[in-house]
Amino acid sequence: MSGVLITPLKGIPEIASNDNLAGIIGAALVNSPEGIQDGDILVVTSKIVSKAEGRQVPAVDREAAITAETVRLVASRPYPGGLTRIVENRQGLVLAAAGVDNSNTPEGTVLLLPIDPDASARRLCEDLRQQFGVTIGVVLSDTLGRPWREGQTDAAIGAAGLRVLEDYRGTHDPHGNLLLASAAAVADEIAGAADLVKGKSSGCPVALVRGLGHLVLEDIDSPAGSARSLVRPAAQDMFRLGSDEAYSNGYKDGQNAASPSSPRG
Repeated sequence: MSGVLITPLKGIPEIASNDNLAGIIGAALVNSPEGIQDGDILVVTSKIVSKAEGRQVPAVDREAAITAETVRLVASRPYPGGLTRIVENRQGLVLAAAGVDNSNTPEGTVLLLPIDPDASARRLCEDLRQQFGVTIGVVLSDTLGRPWREGQTDAAIGAAGLRVLEDYRGTHDPHGNLLLASAAAVADEIAGAADLVKGKSSGCPVALVRGLGHLVLEDIDSPAGSARSLVRPAAQDMFRLGSDEAYSNGYKDGQNAASPSSPRG
């Protein structure tokens, strides 16, 4: 690999419900100096996918919309204007506010994440491959916070046509050391890098990434291309709850165990 080129794709208009997103992105690619070629990866902001899929909904009460999209509360903290909730949502993602977003959408509405981001990515990838006759990958990105670190970065919430994880376990480093735990979340790295050229408020929701063709897969349905596979299974999650929630649950368990009515072994 000699280098990676990441360029914003210009000419994407405001997206509305039922718009042909593949057609719109395809037209922008035709007019782009870079064009599209085998091995390219398109990073598409999930917001425009949500809009095209009709996931822009009226919401007088954003908190109620967050509750409706929540599967499990992970952590919550009050602040002067309300309550911050970190939750697991219907897509299996752990993030703030269940991914419910009221930015880049008209007042009185909110954007929900695509129902199945991997499926959305597959449809878009398949349509664009057919349009141009090239083998490409697609990443759907969204902005996530990170435990233990300030700021946010974009990550892959949906993917198709590329390996999302570069697994080095079982290989050796240049010094001959066996790698036992190294696995790079390349789809997340690509999403974060693409956001550097897309920006948060520039109105550019798509970026083209060139130079990572070794990650692109012929099989658009390969499990190796699913962003859902990046979600850590519950049994391996060492930080499943926030500290306050874990303490509260442990305290309640202790109280119940000490109760006279508790079963004795």
